[in-house]
Parts: sequence; structure tokens; C-alpha cells
Amino acid sequence: MKIAHVVGARPNFMKVAPILEVIERHNRRPGQEVIQSLLVHTGQHYDYAMSQSFFEELGLPKPDINLEVGSGSHAVQTAKIMTAFEEVVQREQPDLVLVVGDVNSTMACAITAKKLHTAVAHVEAGLRSGDMTMPEEVNRKVTDAIADYCFTTDRIADANLGVEGVPNDRIFFVGNVMIDTLLTHLERARRSTILETLGLRDGDQPRSYAVVTLHRPSNVDDPRALREICEALKTAARRLPVIFPCHPRTRERLDAFELTGMITDGSITMTAPLGYLDFLQLNAHAAMILTDSGGIQEEATILGVPCLTLRENTERPITVTQGTNRLVGNRREIILAGIEWARRQAGQRISRPEKWDGKAAERIVEVLAGLARSGALRSGGLRQAVRQSVG
Repeated sequence: MKIAHVVGARPNFMKVAPILEVIERHNRRPGQEVIQSLLVHTGQHYDYAMSQSFFEELGLPKPDINLEVGSGSHAVQTAKIMTAFEEVVQREQPDLVLVVGDVNSTMACAITAKKLHTAVAHVEAGLRSGDMTMPEEVNRKVTDAIADYCFTTDRIADANLGVEGVPNDRIFFVGNVMIDTLLTHLERARRSTILETLGLRDGDQPRSYAVVTLHRPSNVDDPRALREICEALKTAARRLPVIFPCHPRTRERLDAFELTGMITDGSITMTAPLGYLDFLQLNAHAAMILTDSGGIQEEATILGVPCLTLRENTERPITVTQGTNRLVGNRREIILAGIEWARRQAGQRISRPEKWDGKAAERIVEVLAGLARSGALRSGGLRQAVRQSVG
């Protein structure tokens, strides 16, 4: 069985890493059906901090193929990925294309594979924000509609797929591969010196500080929204240090809207994007996290750090109902009220969501191994034995 694993943007690397590691372990066991992996990097994120450092820190092998599509509008980028990936599928003839997350690479490669009659598996299927103005929501819905195997992170995602008409035999609740990566690397992250570098320790104890990430168009492409967020951060920085690892695109918008000076006057520490281990260490000791990222909401839940999501909605509602997360949008006063809420959450006990136990990749590979044994890909349907492999 040959699988083409697709990565395109920073979060994808964290999702594919544990799957590749478990496949390697599976292949070393005597008598197992060998699963051949082909790692395809579309190049959607292509600078060192956004891609190469993740391959090194997460122990990912060098990509077998790099499509090097670079940036562009959604249509241009998607078209370039589809054109380049079509050649890969035709040449390599994988039995299955495995896509993760919700970026343009996810949807583009899923569509390309299906049009070439190749099976598709989607890791992190079923997440829904209900906001069709988000490009990621379009990517999620299209990918899940055509995927043969939908691997979900929680029961809410299962229900979403059911409402959309996805048959139960295509849905596998396996847990969260992002959490697999976090739990695997948490001890290594503790050896990071990022807190010392940023002056965030008083002796042996971390200082109280906030971490900010910002990249979504609804926040950074709207000058009013971006200004209100910056004003809230500047106000918050009067009470605790604010660390802002800044996405390259966000930095461009800050400059274009003449807002950079507002947050680089010494009150906020702006850094370049951080490597995975440094960023994990920074988040693990934060008093709070302010973000518009989806994955960071999940990580904050496991780390027990209060999270303020700078959006009106989330495709990860379990982080609100069972975690540390609160939606605050992008208005200054609501963000500041959220910061006060986060300050009161210190020390609150958080229950871990079901199957967020570091074993999601193992469950995924159990299904993949079942496919290899049963010949389901060749026969065009799932076998009962495959479903029984994950209970």
C-alpha cells in the first residue's frame, strides 16, 4: 500500500509527523503489510521559519517531492497545486492520498486525487465554524464531501459529518494528532531557552506574560479590526509583558496600515515566527494566549492555559465547552474584558477531551493497515474488519 501524505502549511507538519512515525514502527513489525509513505510538500509555506525548521524539529524526513508553489491568491495557489500534484499522482500511482487540516493544499490535492480515481483520507475531518466567509471552511466542506475516509478529532465533528450526509462507515473518531505531537515533544520543549532569551524569567520562575498570534484576513486585512486589536494589546501590555511572534503577512499589514509603531515602542515584544519547540515552551508557561489560530486553541486546552480567540466563531467548539477557550472577536473593549476573564482562570482544572491522549496517529494507522490487509481500496469500499480495528 502506497500513501501520498500532503503537507502545505505550518500546522500540517505537526499533524503528519506522528502518522509517519507510527507507520515506520508498524513497518518494522514482522508479518505486517508494509505501508509505503511518500511525503509531498506543496510549498504553500516556504520560508525557513514557516516550514524547514518544522521538518528538523519534528524529525520529519526530507520531503520526497516539493512542489514549491509559493504564495498567490486562493485561486492561483489552488490551481498551481492541482496542476503540479496531478503529475505526482499520475507518476507515483499512490493507493491513497492523505490530506490534513484545512488549507488550500488540503482541498486542492483531495480534488486532484479524486478526479484521478485515487482514494482520499482526511485527517481532522468534520470541523465546522459555520462561517463560509472563511476560506478554510470552504476547504473543509469540499474535502469532507469527497473524502473516502474521514478521521475526526471529537464527537462534534462526527455529528457535523452526519448532518452533511457522510455515511457512518466513512467516519472514524480517532482523536487529535496535534495533541500527539504536543505530548511527544513537551519534554524536549522544556529544554528551550526562549524564556531566557525574551527575559521572561525571574530567577527560576517564569514571569506572567501573554502570547499573541494573528494571521487571519478578517483580522489583519481590515485596518479597523487590526487597529482595535493593537490598541487592546497595548493596553494589556501595561499590566503584563506581551510577546507577539509575528506572521510575515501580518507584519506586512501592520506596516501598510501604519500600525507597526503602535506596538514596537517597547510595550510589546514582537519576534519573528518561532520554531515549534520554542513556541510550545512559550505557550506552556504563558498566563494567557490571544490567537486567531485553530490549532493553538486546542493546544491551550491541553496545556491548561486560558485562550482568547480573536474571532466570532470557532471550528473547534470543544475547546470552549470543555477547555480554556473564550471567543472575543476583534473589538478592543471585548478583548480587554476577555483578558480580565483569563486572569481569573489561573489554576482552574481542565478536563482533557475524549481520545486527546497522544494515540490518535496509532488509531489512524490501524485503519490504514486494515485497508492494506482487506484490499478495500481495490474493492472500492470499507470492510467490516477495518471498522473493528478502532472499535
